Amino acid sequence: MASMIEGGHASVAIVGAGDFIGAAIARRFAAGGYIVHGGRRQGDKLDALAAEITARGGSFTGHTLDARSEEEVGGFLDCADASAPLAACIFNVGANVNFPLLDTTERVFRKVWEMACFAGFLTGREAARRMLVHGRGSIFFTGATASMRGGKGYAAFAAAKAGLRATAQSMARELGPQNIHVAHLVIDSGVDTAWVRERIAAAHGADAVEALPADTLMNPASIAEAYWQLHHQTRDAWTHELDLRPFGEAW
Repeated sequence: MASMIEGGHASVAIVGAGDFIGAAIARRFAAGGYIVHGGRRQGDKLDALAAEITARGGSFTGHTLDARSEEEVGGFLDCADASAPLAACIFNVGANVNFPLLDTTERVFRKVWEMACFAGFLTGREAARRMLVHGRGSIFFTGATASMRGGKGYAAFAAAKAGLRATAQSMARELGPQNIHVAHLVIDSGVDTAWVRERIAAAHGADAVEALPADTLMNPASIAEAYWQLHHQTRDAWTHELDLRPFGEAW
């Protein structure tokens, strides 16, 4: 584990601190010495992660957060910034759904857009407000294959993720000259989670997962390491878009 003083007196906020990628990012930045705040719809689900990180010498606080609420996002980032100057903000809300076009209701389309695009705009804008005061910071957005192209059954998800990517590009062009690093990460593969394994088994049989070569699915810890490295880039060579995929992924 990295030294617990490496991050210095600074905070990191994760909007969408789920059980896999979000939790892995929290662990990585806490291990680097940052004061980490994580938000998700059911904040009590972060209790175990908080206990784990605290037991290992890190700092993590979980929050109940609806990322579609301007007031809640602002309050969440205020809490993070009050604990220590906000150094990084990661938007990691999911909303991956698959519906045939004619089964995609207006409610589904609107809700997915609110979660995966509108909430990202709110998060990025409110993080920028606080980082501009400090004169520096990193704002990162978790994207997906759908950010780049639509697929069958993914009209709602692809529209939202493509919108998030465009929002991130606009933010990067505006905020980069003000010393805020904005990056968009394309996760182009299944992440090694129980949900993904269940989907593979349902589609291809119970033995399909065990038959996968090692490292075919993405380890959340490996993804978290990419966020860590992005945050530590020097500004003469900032990456705006980074696509991550295992060695065996077709693309």
